[in-house]
Amino acid sequence: MSTFAPPPAEVVAHDVALALAEDLGSGDVTSALLPDVADDAYLLCKEDAVICGRPWFDACHRALDPHVRIDWRVSEGDRVKAGTVLATLHGRARALVSAERASLNFMQTLSATATTTAVYVEAVRGTAARILDTRKTIPGLRQAQKYAVRVGGGVNHRIGLFDAVMLKENHVRAAGSITAAIRAARAMHPSLPLIVEVESIEQLREALHEGCDRILIDDFDASMRRDAVRIAHELPADERIPLEVSGGVDMQTLRGIAEDGVDCISIGGLTKHVRAIDLSLKLGPPPA
Repeated sequence: MSTFAPPPAEVVAHDVALALAEDLGSGDVTSALLPDVADDAYLLCKEDAVICGRPWFDACHRALDPHVRIDWRVSEGDRVKAGTVLATLHGRARALVSAERASLNFMQTLSATATTTAVYVEAVRGTAARILDTRKTIPGLRQAQKYAVRVGGGVNHRIGLFDAVMLKENHVRAAGSITAAIRAARAMHPSLPLIVEVESIEQLREALHEGCDRILIDDFDASMRRDAVRIAHELPADERIPLEVSGGVDMQTLRGIAEDGVDCISIGGLTKHVRAIDLSLKLGPPPA
């Protein structure tokens, strides 16, 4: 059982406030039909999954009923089987129903990202490769989804356009060369990590000579990729620059790419191609 640091509480609260505002609008006219009495509910997972999203689920329900009791039977990051009761709740019936959809939306989306990430992480087990995410996230939920990637065993790439410099073909073209682009980036942002995309073995050698924090060998074929690994490993271990692969990665190609010896494999599908985990929240006690 592991613990994972979620985004700051104010980020979770902001996400939840937006979700409840768009769902409730001027008021939940349907839950108003229910008696405003205390009731029980339970959260059911209908398929195998890695569970993620408890902070958002809890915040949704506590925003509408500060006194709701939520008793979790699983921890964040647990792998569960279909049919598992994840939690039981006791609170005001109207509030339980009003918070249902928003709380489930967070749980099913973040559990989907964590579950997908765990599949990719397992597929490269035994190699040196780490699974990274990208910026291809659901608008407004980047910190939540990147947290879910960590829960699934993956590693976060840069959070946005502000916390790392990433040089691509446009920057190289504007600067005139890999070397000039790296030097300009170092001069302007000396304290930020620097990632450089290269398109050839010649550019790889140039980036290795000039130095950076990671080199992205995007769209290299298998032969070029192996050459790139061999060349990168010619440096002493303490000077070695990690190699990242992105593009053309799926479950059929993933293991081979990892076994070629690259350090990182970034996959947009962890956050972009998510299929929500099937969850439901039902009033009443859980089945025996």
